[in-house]
Amino acid sequence: MTIRIALHHKTHYRFDRLIGLAPHEIRLRPAPHCRTPILSYSLHVAPEKHFVNWQQDAYGNYIARLVFPEKAKELMVTVDLVADMTVINPFDFFVEPYAEKFPFEYPPQLAAELAPYLEKEIPGPLLQAWLDRFRNGGYVAGDAIGNSLVAINQKLQAEVRYLVRMEAGVQLPEDTLKLGSGSCRDSGWLLVQILRHLGLAARFVSGYLIQLTADVKSIDGPSGPRQDFTDLHAWAEVYLPGAGWVGLDPTSGLMAGEGHIPLACTAFPSSAAPVSGATDVCETILDVAMTVTRIHEDPRVTKPYSEAQWTAIEALGQRVDTELQAQDVRLTQGGEPTFVSSDDMDGPEWNNTVLSDKKWRLAEALAWRLKAQYAPEGLMFYGQGKWYPGEPLPRWALGMYWRIDGKSVWRDATLIAREHGGKKALLADAERFLRALADSLRLSDRYVLTAFEDPLSVIKAEANLPVNIDPLTVPMKDYDQRSRLAQLLGRGLEQAAGFVLPLKPLESDVADSTDTQWDSSPWPLKRERLYLLPGDSPLGYRLPLESLPERLPADIEPEFDRDSFDERGELHEPHGVATKKRV
Repeated sequence: MTIRIALHHKTHYRFDRLIGLAPHEIRLRPAPHCRTPILSYSLHVAPEKHFVNWQQDAYGNYIARLVFPEKAKELMVTVDLVADMTVINPFDFFVEPYAEKFPFEYPPQLAAELAPYLEKEIPGPLLQAWLDRFRNGGYVAGDAIGNSLVAINQKLQAEVRYLVRMEAGVQLPEDTLKLGSGSCRDSGWLLVQILRHLGLAARFVSGYLIQLTADVKSIDGPSGPRQDFTDLHAWAEVYLPGAGWVGLDPTSGLMAGEGHIPLACTAFPSSAAPVSGATDVCETILDVAMTVTRIHEDPRVTKPYSEAQWTAIEALGQRVDTELQAQDVRLTQGGEPTFVSSDDMDGPEWNNTVLSDKKWRLAEALAWRLKAQYAPEGLMFYGQGKWYPGEPLPRWALGMYWRIDGKSVWRDATLIAREHGGKKALLADAERFLRALADSLRLSDRYVLTAFEDPLSVIKAEANLPVNIDPLTVPMKDYDQRSRLAQLLGRGLEQAAGFVLPLKPLESDVADSTDTQWDSSPWPLKRERLYLLPGDSPLGYRLPLESLPERLPADIEPEFDRDSFDERGELHEPHGVATKKRV
């Protein structure tokens, strides 16, 4: 799912007279480490007559240095960018083993490199008390570093109320704690100082915050803004060995995500001002305008196509159909919906391994819920699905069958055996069912055959195993053939695998008869028992049907050889049988 936004930011200074403008530094270009993809960026400055040099400051932030050779009555800086708001998991990082638990110490060389971000101010009594409370009970010593950072961030968010503060500069941490309130830059700098006093390298971040209204209301927390929103914002970043700089937003108590676009990251807030420079003395009027516009978004479950979009799609489809018909182009299309588990979308069975016991359970539960809704007196069918190249066996498939006229197909759903969450069929149930079926069809139950797994195929498979492999004891979870062999040997080859009743419909003498008659016969076996083909599929799919003759022996009329020495063309029949003339 892709959402692309266009951000427009205009800063306009209007002066009451022509004044001289000293060189200005503009820090309004996304930082190199910004995780949100920036697809396009532009910076426009008025007055038009100026010189611009792009450079990077001591912290690696982009700076546009502007020089104005003439006096001007205004200064306008306009930024336009397009960002791909692909969802970012803020916890998608790894850390070095020594930094997995909090607290930890940086190695000497890394600590020297991070020295500007470890520099601490002398704490006032309120900040010192805050640190003492946290050390004495605000976190669990040895807890995961991620959990500790979340605890610090959320504790600060709960204790400092956010407000819009128009005064320049950043409050001292002591003042922010005393007031219990502050702007985003005040909370951000307070968090930086807390992290540094706890031994963690931290820096101040100035950037854009983009918040998009949610498609649906949240069921377990705030739903966010009522409309799309963007503004300049401030937060903090902490350095974790192995992960790099990780953003923390104490205003919301959340980790920095795709909506946080860093512009300047510095050791001190004074170095992160979006626009800095000097002018001659004058009266100034400042206007700031910021907008965010969605320029592309994919349809999704929570926000499908609008009525206007559907109308346009249908109109286009009609035009395409007209052209295809005019050119006598004929198309067919097939497809099927794909479902994934809502609570485990990253599981291997939904991405690469295809099958699993969990998917089987969920699919069976879904099928029975659909049956209850659409086919309460229909028949649930457990069978084989597609067999893809490279896979050892066909996949399973579940089907529901019902009559559109509402007549019942199968009344008692409890008689349908289920793999999970219901009655399971036993071997004795299968035999009892087939013998009862034979009786109801007025057939002899001597036609019911007992089927067995083929010991010859098992012996051959076992013989091909390495000499040091015991199929009954070695774990074989990832080896289908060995696992199957272990199950067969463990169960015992002398045990029946199931039962078979051959059936054949008989043609009725009555043309409009709907009462089908059935017949059966012995199965002419080449061996002493009915042995199944090897595999994991249900018994009905593994019958040795190729061993069946085209006609049963009892149905074949006897033929006798002609005596080549009988010139009269007579047949010599066995003793006691009348001789016939061959026509």
